[in-house]
Amino acid sequence: MIRVTIMQDSLGEPVGFVTEGHAEYAEAGRDIICAAVSVLVLNAVNSVEQFTEDGFQAEQEQESGKIRFHFTEEPSVSGRLLIRSMILGLEQIQEEYGTDYLRLQFEEV
Repeated sequence: MIRVTIMQDSLGEPVGFVTEGHAEYAEAGRDIICAAVSVLVLNAVNSVEQFTEDGFQAEQEQESGKIRFHFTEEPSVSGRLLIRSMILGLEQIQEEYGTDYLRLQFEEV
């Protein structure tokens, strides 16, 4: 299962996330859930970098597939929107395919 932890501030605004695990919906190279989650997550990180001036740190562990992202300063409206868009897509995947393959959790930091 892929676990995505969304880190939120005291107002419930997203300030970062960690993804880890594998969906195991299908064999490697054919797993549409892993592919969809990867696209959403990587596109969010790339979009924050390309379309905002927000400071952030991101790292990816190739073998485990773990991705960590967090803003290093107060994110802009655009930065928050990009992360919220990722969350919306992940929630829709979780709703469609179930928590056996993708589980989102939210934590205040």
